[in-house]
This record gives sequence, C-alpha cells and structure tokens, in this order.
Amino acid sequence: MDDTTICSSDRYALVVYHIQLTNAAFEGRNSVYLLGVGDDDAPTTLVDTGIATPDVESELRDALDARGASFAAVDQVLLTHWHHDHAGLAGAIQADGDATVYIHEADAPMVSQDADAVTAMETKQAAYLDQWGMPDDKQAELNDFLGTHDGLQGQSADVTPLSDGDTVDLGYFEAEVVHLPGHAAGLAAYAFERDGRREAFVGDAVLPKYTPNVGGADVRVKRPLQQYLDSLQRVESLDLDRAWPGHRGPIFAPTERARDIAAHHDDRTERVLDVVRDQGQVTAWSVSAALFGGLRHIHILHGPGEAYAHLDHLVHEGVLREVDDAGPAVRYELA
Repeated sequence: MDDTTICSSDRYALVVYHIQLTNAAFEGRNSVYLLGVGDDDAPTTLVDTGIATPDVESELRDALDARGASFAAVDQVLLTHWHHDHAGLAGAIQADGDATVYIHEADAPMVSQDADAVTAMETKQAAYLDQWGMPDDKQAELNDFLGTHDGLQGQSADVTPLSDGDTVDLGYFEAEVVHLPGHAAGLAAYAFERDGRREAFVGDAVLPKYTPNVGGADVRVKRPLQQYLDSLQRVESLDLDRAWPGHRGPIFAPTERARDIAAHHDDRTERVLDVVRDQGQVTAWSVSAALFGGLRHIHILHGPGEAYAHLDHLVHEGVLREVDDAGPAVRYELA
C-alpha cells in the first residue's frame, strides 16, 4: 500500500491512499484509492473497489482498517467503469454503510445488475463470437472460463448515474466527470485541479504499461476503436500533471502516455492490414491468431475483440469491406 499526498497547502493536506488488490482473474492487481478518511471537511471516498471474491474483500477490509476506515465508514464510491475488477465490491460496501455509489449513466445498468441490460449484453457477446469466426472449441473454452468466474460482479448496488461534465464533491475540491468510452461504454475519469496541478482518477482509460483492450472488453461499444482514439485525444486535452490508473502506479506524463497508446494502435492497424494483404480474406479470429497466437482465458474474448475493433475501423475508413456471404462469420477484404 502506497500513501501519497495528492493535494497540500499551508492550510491542509488531503491524503489519498493507494491500495493494491489481488486480481488473478483478469489483468493483474487492481489499484483503488481511499481519500478523505478521518477528515471532517471531506467525505470518505473510495475510487473503485476491486473484484468480488472473499479473499479480495478481506484484503480491502484490512486495508481500510489499517487507515482508520471500514466499509461502513465509506460515504461514497466513485466507479470508473462497470468491469467486475473495478466495481465488484460496490454493493457490499453500500450494504454495510449506505454509501452513495456513483458511475457514468452508460454503465449504471451493469452495476445495478438490471436484468434486461445484462441479458442484452450477453446476447450481443454470444452473437459476436460467431461473427468473429471463433471456433466452437474456443467458444466452449471461453464459456467455461467465464462460468468458473460467476459471482465476481458481486451483489448489485443502488447507483447514482453521472453524465459527462457533472461534478462530485471531494471536500476540498470537486472532481469533474470526464466520459472516456472505448474500453467500456461508460468509462469515466474523475478530474480535479488544486494548487495549479491537474490530476485525475482514470480507471482503465490509460494504463502505465499495458494498453486497455477495446472491442472485447465491452461489446456494447459501437465503433470501439474510434471511440477510444477520441477518448485518448480527450485525455491529451485535459493536460494532466498526473493520472491515477486502475492498475499499477501513477502516470506522471499522462499526455505522452495517451499519445504512445494512440501510436500503438496506429501500428496495430498497419499489422492488421498486413494480415489482410497476406490472407486475402480474414475474420476477426484469423487476424487475432496472426497478431497474438494462441489465446487462453479472458484473452479468448479480448484478442478477436481487439482485431474486430481494428477491422471495423478500417471498414468505416473505406480501406476494407465486408464480404457479402451467408456464413455467420463476417469476412473482410481490401476495398
């Protein structure tokens, strides 16, 4: 656990505690942030919650206790997006102390576990597996993996939806909601300025080492790569001095990191085009095999999802076209 003062002056010091939680199911350890604890002038706030397993819940309870807090003491939870490793424990925290759970309106139905919204996403995801050309045995492997992780979403929470431009009170300052779709439909950062510095809790919009998955991580996102590239430009426009991501440690040059990720996607688009030129006609699955090789666990979903995001982008740019045939798998070729 890394204690960091993010805002200070002669009058006060507001401390954020960086808490890292185990996450063996998806993308490695999660970063959640506690601030305002023990401060009469600020609400006790938790940014993201970690995944809903007994071990992770115990880790988080112990971490809060070590800082003089508890689930019941949390006044508000700011969720960056709906993914289980970020929102899984929100319902349990709220049940202990009636915390207000904030999340962007696009992801609110997923955290409140609205049956229609969850079913619609699952139906769309199942359809995409066929459209991407995923073999039956890999579909079965993916479904087995997802089935063994049932329950990671935790209990539902009564959420308060937010929109782009809304603000949330953090005591000494307000955080602005910045909608950054791509990795998830409702991914949002919480940006603030204090003492001349601009910072933000950014979830998985920008990560310090890996690039966030687009296309497979949330199949509700239309034109996922374009939306994500637009979000990266918006991160640049925020001109942040520091970003607090959903995994690993702080990013001290967020603008440069956003540009690096955009350049990475430019390079990947060229690699996708190379695969199309080599194979003539492709599916998202055949492109993912060429890019990533064999895939296991959640990457069986994320790999072809990422390939689809690039193929879809190239179709909209007029570089590729979909082949008109009767098969369930969508094929692409040069336009």
